[in-house]
Amino acid sequence: MEIARIILTVVYFLIALAVIILALIQAKDDGGASATITGSSTNNFYEKNKGKTKEGKLKRWTIALAILFAILTLVLSILYMAV
Repeated sequence: MEIARIILTVVYFLIALAVIILALIQAKDDGGASATITGSSTNNFYEKNKGKTKEGKLKRWTIALAILFAILTLVLSILYMAV
């Protein structure tokens, strides 16, 4: 059980580092409060196919790794409480 905890902890830190790096690489595409109030939304070809671009892939990987990070947090907390 100790070896599994060590391996999961190392994987946990690697995923945390990857999430931080991916979040820092992404470009800010938020319009802020003014876009929320005015409701500015562009309905063009680029917005519809944004998931296939580099930014879309980075966002998808960031979300997937963040979910995996949260799951590993729960698993590690259960493993460390069982000691």
